[in-house]
Amino acid sequence: MDQNWQEVFSTSHTWQAEMAKQILEENEIPAVVINRKDSSYLFGEVSVYTEPEHAERAKELLKDIQG
Repeated sequence: MDQNWQEVFSTSHTWQAEMAKQILEENEIPAVVINRKDSSYLFGEVSVYTEPEHAERAKELLKDIQG
């Protein structure tokens, strides 16, 4: 993953981040999930990143699963 990738989705649920990644990949948008949750206490965020040129479209595709 390049350092310039942008966060397009963030959640506290790992399954939701994986679902977001799958939606993006089905729409031919490369995506990466970064898990920043603490493994002992299970708090923190899981984020989905994509290349900057895909960020706006990715956010549009994922807006329905934010809730």
